[in-house]
Amino acid sequence: MSDPAHLGERDEAISRRIDDWLATHTFRHDAFSDTAALAALKAEQNLTISLCIPTLNEEDTVGTVVSVLREALIDRVSLLDEIVVVDSGSSDRTREIAATAGAEVMPSADILPSQGYRRGKGENLWKAVHHLRGDLICYVDGDIANIHPRFVTGLVGPLLHDQSLLYAKAFYERPIAHTGGLHPSGGGRVTEILIRPLFSLFFPELTALVQPLAGEYAARREVLERLAFPIGYGVETAHLIDVFRTWGLDALCQTDIDRRIHRNQSTHDLGRMAFGILQAFLRRLDGDVPSAASHLLRQFTTEGDYCRQTIGEIIEEERPPLIQLAEYLDRRRLFS
Repeated sequence: MSDPAHLGERDEAISRRIDDWLATHTFRHDAFSDTAALAALKAEQNLTISLCIPTLNEEDTVGTVVSVLREALIDRVSLLDEIVVVDSGSSDRTREIAATAGAEVMPSADILPSQGYRRGKGENLWKAVHHLRGDLICYVDGDIANIHPRFVTGLVGPLLHDQSLLYAKAFYERPIAHTGGLHPSGGGRVTEILIRPLFSLFFPELTALVQPLAGEYAARREVLERLAFPIGYGVETAHLIDVFRTWGLDALCQTDIDRRIHRNQSTHDLGRMAFGILQAFLRRLDGDVPSAASHLLRQFTTEGDYCRQTIGEIIEEERPPLIQLAEYLDRRRLFS
């Protein structure tokens, strides 16, 4: 479908707004490749920077992710102050390998135990904000097969250069694995099938984000501690909507990180991801998921010549803003 011949006044204004934002708030990672200069900016602003790597059974990649980032950004220059792996209960050697590579390893269940434990990526990210000490917090997934310092420098760089920026998202080419190797594009399926249509309908300014579900981003603590965290895959979508509503589009930025190679999920698993994301999205339209909505996702699997329906319960619970918890405030006073 081609571009419409004409837009209404409101849509034209939104399109101009997006064009302006893309011109001023979209960066290339190589603009921030001078790690010594970034470390100097960090020291000048008296900031600390923490890296969180959320994991679940990432033994094949997590050691390289930790060692590459530690060598480049701690050993060579003092850009990062800590690297912490927050683990969801891996059954493989993820935690042992990460610790040997030089990360602090924290089981998610051991952080804020008074608040209980939920299994999910968003839970790890929320617990990390409590445990980490940094003024800036960067998240990098543990399954990246082509890890490079740009996954960190490209995200903390904009925040160090411009104090009006609060939240930086990555975007990249996402090859998808198939029997013949890697296809150069095709990743980001949930973004194009679910998130971009929803944002186009309800939050059109957020369509400026190339990859809203990217797992790599950095933010200022004073933002993260004021956000609710869905416990699962809805966390990235929820954050963008909440930051946009509270601080505006200009608080967000994005950086082109070039290429990300990782383990691709099956269509079946992406359906489960989309179901949780949709719950978090709907909650931001109505304040809660409609009471008539079911938390049961019904899918089909093929067994030989037979299709069998499977039913899974997915409840995208939300953790409250940490600023509301006395334990968090006590810990912040301890390290301030």
